[in-house]
Amino acid sequence: MRLSIIALLLMSAGIANAGVVTLNGSNLTQDEAWAIAEGKDTVAIAPEAMDRLKKAHELVLLAAKGGTPVYGLTVGVGLNKDKPLFKANGELSEEVIEASKAFNHNALRSHSAAIGPMMSKELTRLQMVIRLNTLLAGQTGAQPYVAELYKEFLNKGITPEIPSRGSVGEADITMSSHVGAVMMGEWRAKVDGKEMSGKEALQKAGLKPLVPEGKDALAILSTNAAAVAETMDAARHARTIIDATPRVFALSLEALNGNIAPVLPQVTKVHPFSGLEEEAAKIRDNLKGSYLWEKNKDRALQDPLSFRTTVYTMREAREALKDLDKEIKVQINSSDDNPATILNAGKDYADHSQVAMYFVEGNGLKGAIIPTSNFEPLPVAMAAQRLGIAMTHLSHNSVQRTIHLSDDHFTGLTRFLSDPENKGHAFGAIQKPFVAMHADSLAQSNPVSALGTPVAGDIEDTYTNLPLVAERLKRIADNTGYVYSLEMLHSTQGIDLRKKLKGDFKMSEATRKLYQDYRAKVPYVSRDRIYTDNIEDGKQMIMNGVASK
Repeated sequence: MRLSIIALLLMSAGIANAGVVTLNGSNLTQDEAWAIAEGKDTVAIAPEAMDRLKKAHELVLLAAKGGTPVYGLTVGVGLNKDKPLFKANGELSEEVIEASKAFNHNALRSHSAAIGPMMSKELTRLQMVIRLNTLLAGQTGAQPYVAELYKEFLNKGITPEIPSRGSVGEADITMSSHVGAVMMGEWRAKVDGKEMSGKEALQKAGLKPLVPEGKDALAILSTNAAAVAETMDAARHARTIIDATPRVFALSLEALNGNIAPVLPQVTKVHPFSGLEEEAAKIRDNLKGSYLWEKNKDRALQDPLSFRTTVYTMREAREALKDLDKEIKVQINSSDDNPATILNAGKDYADHSQVAMYFVEGNGLKGAIIPTSNFEPLPVAMAAQRLGIAMTHLSHNSVQRTIHLSDDHFTGLTRFLSDPENKGHAFGAIQKPFVAMHADSLAQSNPVSALGTPVAGDIEDTYTNLPLVAERLKRIADNTGYVYSLEMLHSTQGIDLRKKLKGDFKMSEATRKLYQDYRAKVPYVSRDRIYTDNIEDGKQMIMNGVASK
């Protein structure tokens, strides 16, 4: 999907890995979406996708001429669905067109009512990538120029300011409308890091303002793209933690002089949950060549449960992440519009008058404009909540492992991993921060998708709170990064003390690399010191992928 003259021009300008992602509404990957959002790639629209947009828009005009009742087109939205916007008489008169334009302008303005700090540049751009691709599925009925503006905003660096809060997760109508406001030349945007009015941003890029009509406003504001962008961001953070887990765990197991028995293939095959053996293999791979494969008279027959069951928590987190990836793939490659403008719609149940009323035909076009509930992102919200719970189990096991590493009863080393010459407190106090992080993750993992109250005259009476779900998942991942940092502070200390007190031993290649990378940042604790920077350094290592490379 990455070839064009633009790509060659970018490469000649010195942007070696620049490319063009051609969107067609059906096969965008998360990696491609991020590459566009981060400015690494530019965007093109597939000709067949633009053709669908044009035909869907023409179908909408046909419906308007014929008086077909269409939500957000011939009638209002929300509780105002019973209010006709204009009377159709077979012609799109100037009066009808002006009424449609007025409705669209007012809809984008009145729905621009989100709150809080603005979304980051990358997430705002990711929102636009997602919405452009779902728009190109061809089921909105919007003017093709709407899609052109999304593309131009992305390629010319126009970033509308979108407040980050104020959506209940049933289409982010109060957030995404700000993009439409900038398209009209209103509100605010940033270009090259400079804030300016929407009008100035359009003028700077040489773009004419959008004059929204028909289904344009609804196509721009009624989308879950903002919440899905936030969910993708949270999932990316969670993926980093999950990928780091096998090596972080392997290092702790070596510090403990732990038992590899729970991850042997003979054991996992006895209880063959999908993905369990794959996660056990990752742990075994990270322990290749380790002294743990040789019998040791001091090694316990069975370790504390937090060590023995980590392979299960890894499995749960990985399976939850796969599930979320699957739901995101559907969400960013299909339409979440209501109503759906469906070219060449199937005639299922069209022999019933209730269904037949949705169909439109004429001027060589045929299709249907049908009310939907496709704005409901519950599959994504539920998958993200499951991942949050699974991540909290990763955190729980790490907390317990770290506590055990401080306990001479389990390690045979010193209490709180104190150097024998250290007369201070060693690691006795720093159990509190990782317990605090875990407590916060426990609170964040509580499901919130069913919280809310009916709005819009009681017709909008359900919610998913997907933005809040995403925010909580990202916070859990962030907390767990700190928890893992503190585990590494303990495990590397345990490695050094074990060698000092028990004699040298062979680490695996993977754990030795992690140990060396960590020690390059955080030295051995020979006497008490301030640990705050050490904790931050370890966390940054985790989030930068050092433990999973």
